[in-house]
Amino acid sequence: MGDISIVTLVIIGINVLVSWKGFNDYSFFDKYKFQVGSILHNKEYHRILSSGFLHVDLTHLLFNMLTLFFFANSVITFFASPEGFLFGDFSNAKINVGYGMLLLIFLASIVGGNLLSLLVHKKDNWYSAVGASGGVSGVLFAAIAAFPEQKIGLYFIIDVPAWAFAILYLGYSVYGMKTNLGNIGHSAHLGGAIVGMLSTILFYPALLQLNTYYILGMVVPLVILFVMILRDNRNRK
Repeated sequence: MGDISIVTLVIIGINVLVSWKGFNDYSFFDKYKFQVGSILHNKEYHRILSSGFLHVDLTHLLFNMLTLFFFANSVITFFASPEGFLFGDFSNAKINVGYGMLLLIFLASIVGGNLLSLLVHKKDNWYSAVGASGGVSGVLFAAIAAFPEQKIGLYFIIDVPAWAFAILYLGYSVYGMKTNLGNIGHSAHLGGAIVGMLSTILFYPALLQLNTYYILGMVVPLVILFVMILRDNRNRK
Protein backbone atom coordinates (compact mmCIF):
# COMPACT_ATOMS: atom_id res chain seq x y z
CA MET A 1 0.00 0.00 0.00
CA GLY A 2 3.00 2.25 -0.28
CA ASP A 3 2.53 3.17 -3.96
CA ILE A 4 0.29 5.98 -5.15
CA SER A 5 -3.26 4.69 -5.54
CA ILE A 6 -5.45 4.90 -8.62
CA VAL A 7 -7.97 6.98 -6.65
CA THR A 8 -5.30 9.55 -5.75
CA LEU A 9 -4.18 9.66 -9.38
CA VAL A 10 -7.77 10.20 -10.58
CA ILE A 11 -8.35 13.05 -8.09
CA ILE A 12 -5.08 14.72 -9.10
CA GLY A 13 -5.79 14.15 -12.80
CA ILE A 14 -9.25 15.74 -12.64
CA ASN A 15 -7.86 18.71 -10.71
CA VAL A 16 -5.14 19.23 -13.31
CA LEU A 17 -7.54 18.99 -16.27
CA VAL A 18 -10.24 21.25 -14.79
CA SER A 19 -7.70 23.79 -13.51
CA TRP A 20 -5.90 23.87 -16.85
CA LYS A 21 -9.20 24.56 -18.59
CA GLY A 22 -9.82 27.37 -16.10
CA PHE A 23 -6.36 28.86 -16.70
CA ASN A 24 -7.13 29.20 -20.40
CA ASP A 25 -10.86 29.95 -20.39
CA TYR A 26 -12.02 32.73 -18.06
CA SER A 27 -15.73 32.19 -18.84
CA PHE A 28 -15.35 28.56 -17.68
CA PHE A 29 -13.45 29.70 -14.58
CA ASP A 30 -16.10 32.33 -13.79
CA LYS A 31 -18.99 29.89 -14.30
CA TYR A 32 -17.68 27.27 -11.87
CA LYS A 33 -15.87 29.27 -9.15
CA PHE A 34 -17.34 29.68 -5.67
CA GLN A 35 -19.27 32.96 -5.49
CA VAL A 36 -21.68 33.82 -2.69
CA GLY A 37 -24.08 35.97 -4.74
CA SER A 38 -24.42 33.42 -7.53
CA ILE A 39 -25.05 30.58 -5.08
CA LEU A 40 -27.53 32.30 -2.80
CA HIS A 41 -29.43 34.43 -5.32
CA ASN A 42 -29.10 32.48 -8.58
CA LYS A 43 -29.22 29.05 -6.91
CA GLU A 44 -26.06 27.91 -8.73
CA TYR A 45 -25.34 25.26 -6.15
CA HIS A 46 -22.93 23.35 -8.40
CA ARG A 47 -20.32 25.99 -7.54
CA ILE A 48 -20.05 24.57 -4.01
CA LEU A 49 -18.37 21.47 -5.45
CA SER A 50 -17.01 22.57 -8.85
CA SER A 51 -14.89 25.37 -7.34
CA GLY A 52 -12.87 22.70 -5.53
CA PHE A 53 -11.33 21.57 -8.83
CA LEU A 54 -10.28 25.05 -10.04
CA HIS A 55 -7.07 26.84 -9.03
CA VAL A 56 -5.74 30.36 -9.39
CA ASP A 57 -2.40 29.34 -10.89
CA LEU A 58 0.10 26.49 -11.21
CA THR A 59 1.68 27.19 -7.81
CA HIS A 60 -1.71 26.96 -6.10
CA LEU A 61 -2.46 23.70 -7.95
CA LEU A 62 0.97 22.19 -7.27
CA PHE A 63 0.88 22.96 -3.53
CA ASN A 64 -2.55 21.37 -3.09
CA MET A 65 -1.76 18.29 -5.16
CA LEU A 66 1.57 17.69 -3.43
CA THR A 67 -0.11 17.85 -0.02
CA LEU A 68 -2.78 15.41 -1.21
CA PHE A 69 -0.09 13.09 -2.61
CA PHE A 70 1.85 13.04 0.68
CA PHE A 71 -1.13 12.21 2.92
CA ALA A 72 -3.52 10.20 0.72
CA ASN A 73 -1.89 6.84 1.45
CA SER A 74 -2.07 7.39 5.22
CA VAL A 75 -5.82 7.96 4.92
CA ILE A 76 -6.33 4.96 2.63
CA THR A 77 -4.31 2.69 4.92
CA PHE A 78 -6.08 3.85 8.07
CA PHE A 79 -9.61 3.42 6.73
CA ALA A 80 -8.73 0.10 5.10
CA SER A 81 -7.66 -1.22 8.51
CA PRO A 82 -7.60 1.07 11.58
CA GLU A 83 -6.10 -1.75 13.66
CA GLY A 84 -3.43 -2.29 11.03
CA PHE A 85 -2.50 1.38 10.85
CA LEU A 86 -2.32 1.70 14.63
CA PHE A 87 -1.11 -1.74 15.71
CA GLY A 88 0.47 -3.30 12.60
CA ASP A 89 -2.12 -6.03 11.96
CA PHE A 90 -3.31 -5.73 8.35
CA SER A 91 -4.88 -9.21 8.17
CA ASN A 92 -8.40 -7.77 7.85
CA ALA A 93 -7.55 -4.82 5.62
CA LYS A 94 -10.30 -3.73 3.18
CA ILE A 95 -8.45 -1.63 0.64
CA ASN A 96 -11.61 -0.69 -1.30
CA VAL A 97 -13.00 0.88 1.87
CA GLY A 98 -9.81 2.93 2.13
CA TYR A 99 -10.13 4.10 -1.49
CA GLY A 100 -13.80 4.97 -1.02
CA MET A 101 -13.19 6.91 2.18
CA LEU A 102 -10.37 8.94 0.62
CA LEU A 103 -12.68 10.01 -2.21
CA LEU A 104 -15.60 10.63 0.15
CA ILE A 105 -13.53 12.72 2.57
CA PHE A 106 -12.01 14.77 -0.26
CA LEU A 107 -15.40 15.60 -1.79
CA ALA A 108 -17.23 16.06 1.52
CA SER A 109 -14.47 18.37 2.77
CA ILE A 110 -14.74 20.57 -0.33
CA VAL A 111 -18.49 20.86 0.24
CA GLY A 112 -18.11 21.31 4.01
CA GLY A 113 -15.41 23.96 3.57
CA ASN A 114 -17.50 25.92 1.08
CA LEU A 115 -20.63 25.66 3.23
CA LEU A 116 -18.66 27.20 6.10
CA SER A 117 -17.47 29.93 3.71
CA LEU A 118 -21.08 30.50 2.73
CA LEU A 119 -22.05 30.87 6.38
CA VAL A 120 -19.19 33.23 7.16
CA HIS A 121 -19.60 35.36 4.01
CA LYS A 122 -23.37 35.13 3.48
CA LYS A 123 -23.70 38.94 3.44
CA ASP A 124 -20.75 39.38 1.05
CA ASN A 125 -22.24 38.76 -2.40
CA TRP A 126 -18.92 39.68 -4.01
CA TYR A 127 -16.92 37.01 -2.18
CA SER A 128 -15.44 34.33 -4.44
CA ALA A 129 -12.83 31.59 -4.12
CA VAL A 130 -11.40 28.53 -5.86
CA GLY A 131 -9.15 25.65 -4.95
CA ALA A 132 -9.06 22.10 -3.60
CA SER A 133 -7.78 23.41 -0.27
CA GLY A 134 -10.93 22.38 1.62
CA GLY A 135 -10.68 18.82 0.28
CA VAL A 136 -6.94 18.64 0.88
CA SER A 137 -7.37 19.99 4.42
CA GLY A 138 -9.90 17.24 5.05
CA VAL A 139 -7.46 14.56 3.91
CA LEU A 140 -4.64 16.16 5.91
CA PHE A 141 -6.64 16.33 9.14
CA ALA A 142 -8.07 12.84 8.70
CA ALA A 143 -4.46 11.62 8.67
CA ILE A 144 -3.50 13.80 11.65
CA ALA A 145 -6.47 12.65 13.76
CA ALA A 146 -5.49 9.02 13.09
CA PHE A 147 -1.78 9.45 13.74
CA PRO A 148 -1.03 12.76 15.50
CA GLU A 149 2.59 11.89 16.32
CA GLN A 150 3.71 11.51 12.71
CA LYS A 151 6.15 14.14 11.47
CA ILE A 152 5.19 16.80 8.95
CA GLY A 153 7.92 18.58 7.01
CA LEU A 154 7.41 22.33 6.78
CA TYR A 155 8.92 23.57 3.51
CA PHE A 156 10.74 20.19 3.36
CA ILE A 157 13.15 21.46 6.04
CA ILE A 158 11.64 21.51 9.55
CA ASP A 159 9.89 18.40 10.88
CA VAL A 160 7.14 19.10 13.43
CA PRO A 161 4.71 16.67 15.10
CA ALA A 162 1.40 16.49 13.25
CA TRP A 163 -0.60 17.50 16.34
CA ALA A 164 1.43 20.72 16.75
CA PHE A 165 1.04 21.54 13.07
CA ALA A 166 -2.73 20.97 13.35
CA ILE A 167 -3.15 23.37 16.28
CA LEU A 168 -1.03 26.04 14.56
CA TYR A 169 -2.89 25.55 11.27
CA LEU A 170 -6.33 25.82 12.85
CA GLY A 171 -5.35 28.83 14.96
CA TYR A 172 -3.86 30.57 11.91
CA SER A 173 -7.00 29.81 9.87
CA VAL A 174 -9.28 31.27 12.54
CA TYR A 175 -7.12 34.39 12.75
CA GLY A 176 -6.81 34.69 8.97
CA MET A 177 -10.52 34.21 8.43
CA LYS A 178 -11.41 36.99 10.84
CA THR A 179 -8.80 39.44 9.54
CA ASN A 180 -9.02 38.52 5.83
CA LEU A 181 -5.30 37.80 5.98
CA GLY A 182 -3.98 37.35 2.45
CA ASN A 183 -6.21 36.41 -0.46
CA ILE A 184 -6.83 32.95 0.99
CA GLY A 185 -10.05 31.02 1.71
CA HIS A 186 -9.26 30.35 5.36
CA SER A 187 -12.86 29.39 6.16
CA ALA A 188 -12.79 26.67 3.46
CA HIS A 189 -9.54 25.30 4.94
CA LEU A 190 -11.14 25.25 8.37
CA GLY A 191 -14.39 23.65 7.22
CA GLY A 192 -12.49 20.95 5.35
CA ALA A 193 -10.33 20.26 8.39
CA ILE A 194 -13.45 19.82 10.55
CA VAL A 195 -14.97 17.31 8.10
CA GLY A 196 -11.74 15.31 7.83
CA MET A 197 -11.17 15.13 11.57
CA LEU A 198 -14.80 14.22 12.36
CA SER A 199 -14.88 11.57 9.62
CA THR A 200 -11.92 9.77 11.15
CA ILE A 201 -13.24 9.94 14.71
CA LEU A 202 -16.75 8.80 13.74
CA PHE A 203 -15.32 5.91 11.70
CA TYR A 204 -13.12 4.73 14.58
CA PRO A 205 -14.33 6.25 17.90
CA ALA A 206 -11.55 4.48 19.82
CA LEU A 207 -9.29 7.31 18.62
CA LEU A 208 -10.94 9.53 21.24
CA GLN A 209 -9.35 7.34 23.90
CA LEU A 210 -6.08 6.73 22.08
CA ASN A 211 -5.48 10.37 21.06
CA THR A 212 -7.61 12.23 23.63
CA TYR A 213 -5.33 15.17 24.38
CA TYR A 214 -4.24 15.66 20.78
CA ILE A 215 -7.86 15.79 19.59
CA LEU A 216 -8.87 18.15 22.41
CA GLY A 217 -6.01 20.44 21.41
CA MET A 218 -7.35 20.57 17.84
CA VAL A 219 -10.93 21.15 19.00
CA VAL A 220 -10.13 24.32 21.00
CA PRO A 221 -9.58 26.57 17.92
CA LEU A 222 -12.80 25.19 16.41
CA VAL A 223 -14.81 26.13 19.50
CA ILE A 224 -13.29 29.63 19.35
CA LEU A 225 -14.29 29.84 15.68
CA PHE A 226 -17.94 29.01 16.28
CA VAL A 227 -18.18 31.48 19.16
CA MET A 228 -16.78 34.16 16.83
CA ILE A 229 -19.23 33.25 14.05
CA LEU A 230 -22.22 33.38 16.42
CA ARG A 231 -21.07 36.75 17.74
CA ASP A 232 -20.59 38.12 14.22
CA ASN A 233 -24.01 36.94 13.09
CA ARG A 234 -25.60 38.55 16.14
CA ASN A 235 -23.80 41.85 15.45
CA ARG A 236 -24.90 41.88 11.79
CA LYS A 237 -28.59 41.59 12.62
